[in-house]
Amino acid sequence: MPQRYFSQSPLAGDRALLAGPEAHHLVHVMRAGPGDRVVLFDGSGAEFDALVERPGRNEVELRLTARREVDRELDVEITLGVALPKGDRQRWLVEKAVELGVGRLVPLATERSVAQPVEQALDRLRRTVIEASKQCGRNRLMEIGPSQKLADYVAAPDPGSLRLLAHPPPHPESDPGQAPRPNRGAYLAVGPEGGFTDHEVATAAAAGWQLVDLGPRTLRVETAALVLVTLAARRSPA
Repeated sequence: MPQRYFSQSPLAGDRALLAGPEAHHLVHVMRAGPGDRVVLFDGSGAEFDALVERPGRNEVELRLTARREVDRELDVEITLGVALPKGDRQRWLVEKAVELGVGRLVPLATERSVAQPVEQALDRLRRTVIEASKQCGRNRLMEIGPSQKLADYVAAPDPGSLRLLAHPPPHPESDPGQAPRPNRGAYLAVGPEGGFTDHEVATAAAAGWQLVDLGPRTLRVETAALVLVTLAARRSPA
């Protein structure tokens, strides 16, 4: 199967030019030469068969030979708000969120947050989005939005959306499996290692969010996030 590469520029016509890390990988890592076949995508939802024509030191010229609309997205748009963990765990979380089909990730600023990502760190995570998309076959990039305070995040979604916050509910009958299928997107919220504070939980509940118990074991942030994404994806329209 041909390797996939991401084009920063929209793909149109019958020519493409790769530069930057993608060109470096194609030429210096994969040792591509004239006539080698690759697949390109630009985040628009389509993918393109292409032939390498002129591999250069910093750029690669390619000829586009076919265009396909390939939809590998979920039926529901999922926004994941999460208090990011530290270090390399952020990258792992982003990679898996891309693989599971999350449409948008929002770093949450909570009262117990341990990591407040700066723009440079978010740029590195956006590069992880590209690499994960190349691997899993997605033709649309998961967006990484700017950091938001939890209160602002829980107040924003349309009331018709599915809204799940990872926190044991006060009533045992609360069950995400009984939630209506979302027709206006799904919004998820996962707190830091210490969890959300009582005040944060009350704020979300007052805004109409459903509290979800993820079980008796203490989960890491990234584990809890992926469990909640899976629950939301199960509520996706058939």
